Amino acid sequence: MNQPPHDAARESALLEGCERALEQARRGPLGANPRVGAALLSPSGELLVTGFHRGARTPHAEADALLAARERGLDVHGATCIVTLEPCAHAGRTPSCARTLVDAGIGRVLYAVRDPHDVAANGSAILRSAGIDTRLWSDALPASVGGGLTARATEMNRRWFQATRESRPFVTAKIAHTLDGYVAAVDGTNAWITGEDARAEGHALRSTVDAIAVGTGTALADDPALTARDAHGTLAQRQPRRVVIGERPLEPHSRLAKATHGPEHARPLLYRTRDIRAVFENLRAEHGVEHLLLEGGPRLISAALTLDLVDDLWIHEAPTLLGAGTPAVTGLGIGTLENRLDFDIVPESLHVSGSDLLFHAIPRARQQTPTKGE
Repeated sequence: MNQPPHDAARESALLEGCERALEQARRGPLGANPRVGAALLSPSGELLVTGFHRGARTPHAEADALLAARERGLDVHGATCIVTLEPCAHAGRTPSCARTLVDAGIGRVLYAVRDPHDVAANGSAILRSAGIDTRLWSDALPASVGGGLTARATEMNRRWFQATRESRPFVTAKIAHTLDGYVAAVDGTNAWITGEDARAEGHALRSTVDAIAVGTGTALADDPALTARDAHGTLAQRQPRRVVIGERPLEPHSRLAKATHGPEHARPLLYRTRDIRAVFENLRAEHGVEHLLLEGGPRLISAALTLDLVDDLWIHEAPTLLGAGTPAVTGLGIGTLENRLDFDIVPESLHVSGSDLLFHAIPRARQQTPTKGE
């Protein structure tokens, strides 16, 4: 029978488990769900398996790890589950993680950060009521290391936490531009700046989000359908809700205007306002939008950037130059380099698609300007 490790060995095993959970979490996609990783340790401290959440409609990290253990024929009764976010209490597209851990016979759960989502929170209460020893990493580990590990878990999902606190969707903005930062030529032509492979990846992204939004300028200039399609032009099985934001009316014969007479679930949502924060909040509260994709135009994306409402910037950069035209972003109100908006590239996202460079970038935390006297 496995014996519990002594204090030094136990601490070393827990630290290794936390590192592996964080490593797994980084494999998860950016979007409506947080990036979460999990590790299962035997009662003796041996690392059994790891798991991570691969995105909407897939098993959560805890369930993924349990599935891996089951596939390997491993006994997880009395095991310790180390996870980067509090196990969820909500049963929706997937079962409640807290209940799943209880049913699996897990003996101890250590999680890095409490879940702030009003629907999924308080899984720890379910675990404790079932008699499972459940603690935050900061309570289970020495302060010298627990705080640092918790900070890393928090930073990984910093933008998801912010979107949740602000009661709005997680917002991805996609920009396809030239090497010199233009999205259209002087005469307005923009089809196509990027190649077929990059556009195919853009359509794949569309099929994963809950809604896709453009400003009225883009709607009038491009007459977009805002649908998700495969490489052959066939509509994807899952389609995002289409959203148009702005004060100008749609052209009556445009594709989006015609769609307003179609089935209720497929009708575009038209917001005749420039208050995009209110629009985002309404999309989540009234239409269940958890992941919103902004595809244009520059004014809408720039407004979202200015208000710090963009959580994930997806860049498609084409190896071509225009020299002049419509810039990708405009009107940010930045007059000096000190006030620039900085981003961190997600290393694992960086790749070449056809002849274009694609990558994700996450906004760095903005420095608050000190008030007079501070």
